[in-house]
Amino acid sequence: MKEYQSLAHARWDCKYHVVFIPKGRKKAIFGAVRKHLGAMLHELAKQKECKIVEGHLMPDHVHMCISIPPKHSVSYVVGFIKGKSAIGIARKFSGKTRNFTGENFWARGYFVSTVGLDEEMVRAYIRHQESEDERYDQLKLAM
Repeated sequence: MKEYQSLAHARWDCKYHVVFIPKGRKKAIFGAVRKHLGAMLHELAKQKECKIVEGHLMPDHVHMCISIPPKHSVSYVVGFIKGKSAIGIARKFSGKTRNFTGENFWARGYFVSTVGLDEEMVRAYIRHQESEDERYDQLKLAM
């Protein structure tokens, strides 16, 4: 049987597959940024009572399966995570110490899909994304 989570007046299981990219799809997620970003994304999700069930940081995008309670909208949580993580990255790696404007780490949009009953399939896809991308790149070279 599926495990549901509870709020005061609701039992729920709301999971979403979310993908977002750095500005200009630059390969900016590597080295120290990658190590710092994983922990930061988990902590930010926790602040909004969410949980990243599965995640993978690629050099040019982020995949995650995230559980979001129904009292928060997906756009609110993703906006919060992207905004606060961009500020955290700027403070830690760009030497910015105060509030600032005009600098963006993440591109404007994101992809989201409900997980539903295909949770294991989505989690496996996220887990094996890197090897699938490499396989796809090899297929393109053969043409």
